[in-house]
Amino acid sequence: MVKSLETIDSKIKQENTYLSIIKEELAFLQENRAIGGRNEQISISNLQQVSDFYSTRLTALKLKEIERSNTIEDLNKQKFDIQNQLKTLSNKKEFPTGEILVKVDARKNGNFSFEVSYVAGNAGWFPSYDIRAKNINEPVQLIYKANVKQDTKEDWNNVKLRFSSSDPNVSGVAPELKTYFLNYNTLPPTYKLTANSVSGKVMDNKREPLPGTTVVVHGTTIGTVTDMEGNYSITIPNNASQLNYSFIGFNPQTLSITGNIMNVVLEESVMALDEVVAVGYGTQNKTAISSVLQGKVAGVSVGKSEMKIRGASSLAIPTAQVENQTTVNFEIKTPYTIKSDNKNYTVDIEFYDLPAIYQYYCVPKIDKDAFLIAKIVDWEKYSLLEGEANVFFEETYVGKTLLDIRYASDTLEVSLGRDKKVSVNREKIKDFTTKQFIGNKKEETRTWKTTVKNNKNQNINMIVLDQVPVSTAEDIEVNVLNISGAKHDLETGEIKWEFTLKPVDKKELDLKYSVKYPKFKSLIIE
Repeated sequence: MVKSLETIDSKIKQENTYLSIIKEELAFLQENRAIGGRNEQISISNLQQVSDFYSTRLTALKLKEIERSNTIEDLNKQKFDIQNQLKTLSNKKEFPTGEILVKVDARKNGNFSFEVSYVAGNAGWFPSYDIRAKNINEPVQLIYKANVKQDTKEDWNNVKLRFSSSDPNVSGVAPELKTYFLNYNTLPPTYKLTANSVSGKVMDNKREPLPGTTVVVHGTTIGTVTDMEGNYSITIPNNASQLNYSFIGFNPQTLSITGNIMNVVLEESVMALDEVVAVGYGTQNKTAISSVLQGKVAGVSVGKSEMKIRGASSLAIPTAQVENQTTVNFEIKTPYTIKSDNKNYTVDIEFYDLPAIYQYYCVPKIDKDAFLIAKIVDWEKYSLLEGEANVFFEETYVGKTLLDIRYASDTLEVSLGRDKKVSVNREKIKDFTTKQFIGNKKEETRTWKTTVKNNKNQNINMIVLDQVPVSTAEDIEVNVLNISGAKHDLETGEIKWEFTLKPVDKKELDLKYSVKYPKFKSLIIE
């Protein structure tokens, strides 16, 4: 490539020489346009001959000048391309290298095979799922998938993968009630009904997109990666507050969730390239980048064309979750090729048919849509991790939800999204909402009616939640007058109805309560 550059420079120099000769000849021709002396007369025939010569010669020189200029322009373009290639090669980023020294104590003579494993922080995986339910009478089909990527500077060509859990715009996430504490100068609980998802774009400091950036809900394995334009979208569990952003060669960031749209700029990391030496039962670190070999939490074990992937450090499984689960390795029988390009590759791990109990769930005070919940027992034996799930119900894609096992007990509840065929309406009955004065007390009464209708062609099991306020002051008295046979939690004020509804049938649920408090005080009641 350097020789090609020298050849082009020589040609450019030659063409510039020819061009300068042409320009000198043009200047000479211009300077000698005068014919004869001042007192000499020129015949018409001589003038014609001179004119023809001048025109022909000038035209030829001008055409040669254009030709030489075009040639020089083409050569300069070739030179520019070669220089860019050389610049790319010369500016190629160098990556740290390491040396591993293994001491072996052989207690007997013989030939032995060795397998060397090491942990790398620039490879990992996170789980995702496809959840399919044909109807509420058949098991739930769960497809367990691994999203793996690596940037170890070596392509994994046709290797056997083993995934380990040992170290590891309308939402389908059902809402939750807050306790309604009642006191002076306090407001009823408010609910910010969001999509339970965050989307945005990840860029570098030059505002160029960073495809393949890992975005993870802090403290979980719920994650996603950015697309070729740097865009991402991730479903957020109810109690999540932070997101982790990480990309090879850039400083990771942990940011608080401030809204549904979060655009993030990552700063390129500057790491000294030095030596890393690992010896025997310890590690001697001579550089800040020793984590490339050591790993922070988990990484990759390599041996005999087998890759054991245990999640990158940014995707560490929470300690509590690890303690509650049995260590399981998923061995993928079909060989895969995972390029060292930091791109996301999806690998199917397992297919499960899970017996489930289907329950419709609605909190009409917050959201009048009914959510279908699949209750799965004995879920621990499947070694599931929390992650995003694509939900398909009755052969239709209904959106994303979360498979969140962090707070699951003996039954795992999976939200399958909204079902518009179950309608729920909650309204305040003004005729039964009163305010009256009794002595030095003021009493206010609130009445709510909730109507549930089953528009499906099969029976459904339904749970409807509402609430009454909980008093935190001695002079505020809350009396529950009618709850239509619901269960009342005295500590939280939760009202819970459970019932079965036949096809095309409806049920009305009444909630009525009164609040007494001193008449000279002000109290905000919903």
